[in-house]
Amino acid sequence: MRFKTSLLKEPKHSDLVGCVGWNNTEEVYSCGDDHVILKWNLVTKETIKVADLPNELYPTDLHWFPRGQVAGKKQGLDLLLITSADGKFHLINKNGRIEKSVEAHQGAVLTGRWSYDGAGLLTAGEDGQVKIWSRSGMLRSTIVQSNTPIYSATWGPDSNQVLHTSGKMLVIKHLTPNSKPNRVSIWRAHDGLILKVAWNPSNSLIVSGGEDCRYKVWDTYGRQLYSSIPHDYPITSVSWSPSGDLFAVGSYNTLRLCDKTGWSHSLEKPNTGSIFNIAWSSDGTQVAGACGNGHVIFAHIIERRLEWRNYEVTMTGRKNISVRNVSEDAWEKLEFPDRVIKVALGYGRLVVVTPSQCHIYSTKNWNTPVIFDLREGSVCMLLLAERPPPNFSPPHSLQNSFTFLYRHHRSLSSLVPRVVHLFELGTARSLVDAPPIKHSGGVIEVALNQAGSAAERQIVLVDKNRDLFLTNIRGSSTMKKLRKLGSMIQSLCWNSDTNMLAAVQDTNLIVWYYPTVLYVDKQLMKKTVLSKDASEFGKSPVVVSFDGNHLGIRRVDGSLVTSSVSPYVSVLHGYAASSRWDDALRLCRLVKDYTLWACLAAMATHAKDLNTAEEAYAAIDELDKVAYIQHIKKIPLRTAQLAEMALLGGNLQDAESILLQNGLVFRAIMANLNLHNWNRALELATKHKTHVDTVLLFRKKYLDTFEKPETNEKFLQFKNEVSCCISLIYFI
Repeated sequence: MRFKTSLLKEPKHSDLVGCVGWNNTEEVYSCGDDHVILKWNLVTKETIKVADLPNELYPTDLHWFPRGQVAGKKQGLDLLLITSADGKFHLINKNGRIEKSVEAHQGAVLTGRWSYDGAGLLTAGEDGQVKIWSRSGMLRSTIVQSNTPIYSATWGPDSNQVLHTSGKMLVIKHLTPNSKPNRVSIWRAHDGLILKVAWNPSNSLIVSGGEDCRYKVWDTYGRQLYSSIPHDYPITSVSWSPSGDLFAVGSYNTLRLCDKTGWSHSLEKPNTGSIFNIAWSSDGTQVAGACGNGHVIFAHIIERRLEWRNYEVTMTGRKNISVRNVSEDAWEKLEFPDRVIKVALGYGRLVVVTPSQCHIYSTKNWNTPVIFDLREGSVCMLLLAERPPPNFSPPHSLQNSFTFLYRHHRSLSSLVPRVVHLFELGTARSLVDAPPIKHSGGVIEVALNQAGSAAERQIVLVDKNRDLFLTNIRGSSTMKKLRKLGSMIQSLCWNSDTNMLAAVQDTNLIVWYYPTVLYVDKQLMKKTVLSKDASEFGKSPVVVSFDGNHLGIRRVDGSLVTSSVSPYVSVLHGYAASSRWDDALRLCRLVKDYTLWACLAAMATHAKDLNTAEEAYAAIDELDKVAYIQHIKKIPLRTAQLAEMALLGGNLQDAESILLQNGLVFRAIMANLNLHNWNRALELATKHKTHVDTVLLFRKKYLDTFEKPETNEKFLQFKNEVSCCISLIYFI
């Protein structure tokens, strides 16, 4: 992956260009010290003068009002914010007319940014102040007052924080009303003056650049994730792509494309002078840069490469893609009428998205793709599933209900700080039988499994503490409970073919062969997990793919390292999915692997196959469970057997539900009595008006054994009944 840059032979501006901004994916506005606003059309290659600014107005920053943030209102959609060196900011319409000018700071206003929701804007200047303004230009508050100029500032992802520079320091100021007074996060970030900073709303990562000639990546706690080698010149601009997967860095005659973890995809050396400002298009495929020699540089991403099994797809140009079948050494070249903005490969399909159309190719036939038009504008995310749901309409989307819906807010789900919403693909309506998943810890990443039927759909989420939780979307209330699967999770990925989950956990690579074991038998969890030392992958590795028994892991330096797991687990999953238990047993006997037997024990228990579960538990020396299964096999009622199998996995609630739904009230009461769940047993007995004396008898016998008096208020209400049962107790 790299930038392909384009630069005119002669600059259109006669002086330094200070700022650029995208009005849409094809139009760029630029302005500089020549007091001219130019509009660049990337389709027609035309450059038009929009307006001449006053001679005393030297622009320092430019930002378009965020689109899609004022539903049902036309005003403000084409409003341009320009800050200037005379201490003012200006609101300018699309035609270049100044709608309003506001005296904002003493000295130059060095940066101005609209909030993501469009409700307000911030400015920062040489006077060391950061101010919040209403959309109409009325001052709301001065949130920062310092003695050093603030060269760069930006909004936090939810517009409730502001990040700004302060000499060599980075500062996060929290604006939420319920936060602690003057809550501030501050840390030393560079050895020289910090010139630019950017905070991505998708991944919450921060990138900064300064006069120490380095760019660095940070998290919101001020922890350094990456530091570049020193460049030849100070870093004058940094900017995140909308999706948060990439960022661009500008310096003197330097334009660099970087991964979100910091390592560099490509380095370009155009003749531009210093690049003072970089702006990304909304589809994340193009950048524009403001250059010190009067040029505006444009660059788009090419040579993006995808791999799936024996296929390799490479973007060779803005409108061209090459496909290679490695096993047959066959090539296909695909051309499109518009530039390509998104590509996805998997499940035997290649999906290519342009600004106006979506093309779906089959790996078996590259000549006749399925094509449909896109009506919702630029696509910010593209995910593939193995097969579409019933009655699926390809052009349907989730509309613009959510501000940011990117790679980690994924699996066709929307993510807000504590709630995960689930949607039907065909209708984009919330799932009727799957209410939103709520988690008090704050959710930062979600992922849906890719294999199995809709009834087996599972979702994992990572919270702000980097703890990993699992839940089932459908099923009983027990199966829908959030269960903790792991902690210190850095990255994760579901297997594309089976319900296996891989993650980088602290310093280890962890593969959960059968995550559902959490709901079947917790004691088997550690026995069904593969743990590998991740030191060979370096610091902060990322799991990028898990296809079959092969894992693709990206190192911090950008290299892709592969790792493998046992191929027998995938085969076992296939046997269990098709209920071929005899084949599953033969496989485990052949391989003689302890982990494989543990997986089979959990799978058979979940499927309520007693014979297979008994042999599997015996193979891993779980003799108590073998004895319990033998007890279950002697029960004549199939319903009772199913309930006892639920009890085997510790799911009392499921067992009780099975018994009550089939009218086996006495067995439900006895199940609670055997587990000393006295209150629930008494509640069932009184509710169904049966076997109350049995509950009292067992309670009395239990207390007499330990020579304890009755202290439970619910049982004290039945004191007279207890005395009537004494003779029966001693008779027994």
